[in-house]
Amino acid sequence: MHKALVAILFGLLPFSATAEPRLLMAEETGCYWCAKWNEEIAHIYPKTAEGRLAPLERYDLHSDTPDVEFAERVHFTPTFILVDEGKELGRIEGYPGEDFFWGLLAMMFERAGIPLDPAS
Repeated sequence: MHKALVAILFGLLPFSATAEPRLLMAEETGCYWCAKWNEEIAHIYPKTAEGRLAPLERYDLHSDTPDVEFAERVHFTPTFILVDEGKELGRIEGYPGEDFFWGLLAMMFERAGIPLDPAS
């Protein structure tokens, strides 16, 4: 009985935000391609399967770096880094335009083993 109560109470606790996949966006002031991404994609992203599975988290390239185990240092903005459990799973360096961004993002999710189809 005691174990069942512990399991029920544990199930009611909120999960840590770092335990879910997220998409980091490294950006900096004056970045033309960051502004272009903001104009073309930012308003759409949260409404997509990708945005629901990996919410966007922005950070300034020249300020505190998120507590993430990066595969390598970020050199360019924007850089989009798919992260789960504090580890980098993949990245897109730069913004190749709306037409290419979605395809590259889908490939990054696929390589990371994160299905975009809810039935998967």
